[in-house]
Amino acid sequence: MNKPAEVTAHDVPDNTSDDVVLGKKEGTSRDVEDMKRMGKEQLFKRNFGFLSIFGFAMILMQTWQALLGTIVFGLGNGGTAGLIYLYIIVVIFFTLVNISMAEMASMAPTAGGQYHWISEFAPRSHQKVLSFIVGWLCTLGWQSGVSIGCFLAATEIQGLIVLNNDSYIYERWHGTLLTIAIVLFVAFFNTFLAKHLPLVEGMVLCLHLGGFICILVPLWVLGPRGNSHQIWTQFEDGGGWGSTGLATLVGIITPTTAFLGADAAAHMSEELRNASKTLPRVMLWTSVVNGSLGFIMLITFCYTLGDLDSVLSTPTGYPFIQVFYNATGSKGGATAMSCILVLSAVTNGMTNMATASRQLFAFARDKGLPAHTWFATVNKRYEVPVNSVLFTIAFSVLFSLVNIGSTVAFNQILSLGVASLLSSYLISICCVLLRRLRGQPLLDRAFDLGRFGIPINIAGIAFLALALVMSFFPGFNHPTVQTMNWSCLAYGGVLIIGGIYYAFWARHSYVGPVEYVRKSD
Repeated sequence: MNKPAEVTAHDVPDNTSDDVVLGKKEGTSRDVEDMKRMGKEQLFKRNFGFLSIFGFAMILMQTWQALLGTIVFGLGNGGTAGLIYLYIIVVIFFTLVNISMAEMASMAPTAGGQYHWISEFAPRSHQKVLSFIVGWLCTLGWQSGVSIGCFLAATEIQGLIVLNNDSYIYERWHGTLLTIAIVLFVAFFNTFLAKHLPLVEGMVLCLHLGGFICILVPLWVLGPRGNSHQIWTQFEDGGGWGSTGLATLVGIITPTTAFLGADAAAHMSEELRNASKTLPRVMLWTSVVNGSLGFIMLITFCYTLGDLDSVLSTPTGYPFIQVFYNATGSKGGATAMSCILVLSAVTNGMTNMATASRQLFAFARDKGLPAHTWFATVNKRYEVPVNSVLFTIAFSVLFSLVNIGSTVAFNQILSLGVASLLSSYLISICCVLLRRLRGQPLLDRAFDLGRFGIPINIAGIAFLALALVMSFFPGFNHPTVQTMNWSCLAYGGVLIIGGIYYAFWARHSYVGPVEYVRKSD
């Protein structure tokens, strides 16, 4: 599909022309220049504008919903005080990470995202192998991410059944079947109704913001009031670590997961008009708005929590359902409030599938995967990479079957996706920082960090290194075989498999995106 060109990796055109709108598929003149420079063919229509891609990114990150869905881990490791202070730290430093990625997205707005950026910014001798490794990790991270939203929606539905039906027996295979049904629904939408995705994302953005108010107000009006001194000073060591500091650090996975995924918009950049200018704005505003909403919801939840032990031991499996019920005193009211989170989780699965399939398509287009020709095919009728969507369906369905054997194993394997994405961010920013420290030129960009680039990059790298290490920790000290976090083993296994594939096959066909970059005239 692409023919490698003899290039200097960092030769770039001067993209200073006016952003003239050319057509629905071509986008603007700058979009055409960016695609030409990167040696890529425009295969998708640029249906997304600022509002629709902003809604897409907001729903995929969905910070306040993700906080409520995963808050049990943070409350058990750190308590209310640990969770609040750690959330503030995570928002500040993860925003610096997102700012760093926003600059890279402005330089190279492509569906490949991190592995493409690394190919252009890494030292020449390491471009190929580092790009391949990160492409492999990004593919794994986003593929597993589809299961997260669908699984959350499915098990939240089970929790609501428990709340409303005392005779219901919670079975893991019920959750798996519900997960598969939701995966098939979001796949149907991403295939046959994909052209309506921008419109839907705008509507779902209204649900994201309106649902926030619909949950916040009942908790403020009806919920109990906690003691401020306890909320802001009470740390918990529910994992038996022997140190509240370490316990709080282990709980970093809750706010980190809630703030993950700002790069999703970058993977949709080839369907976005004026991508090099719009992407940075979207990534920054997503961080600011979602970070603010998440903080308000977290403080509200902690103040209306009630008895921590009883909430953590709720039969519904989700503390937020129990808190909603305690606040309203009504199963119907708690169900209505919880349905907002269920719908949000479904739409999260929808946006995750779109992102995962585009990232898979992009990596296959650059011959980084087995059967890359099949994955890189774009259906002319639906104008989406249908084969990549089909693989994502199969991966998510097979992944959900793990839950039948063990929910703990399923959750721990999902943390592998978090570690994979954190790794891709870390390596990407390290490559840009290295170029800055060496005084080497960066690509032309609409969003430039200027003299703040080095300190912002360093702060982001330090945070990502800590979060990556802590993501491999188990939830309890002295874990058993069943409660051990085996994601570190799976992470290493994936890298080994990728290394074997690279050594015997991919190194002969994969050259890295930088080899397709065209010289400026």
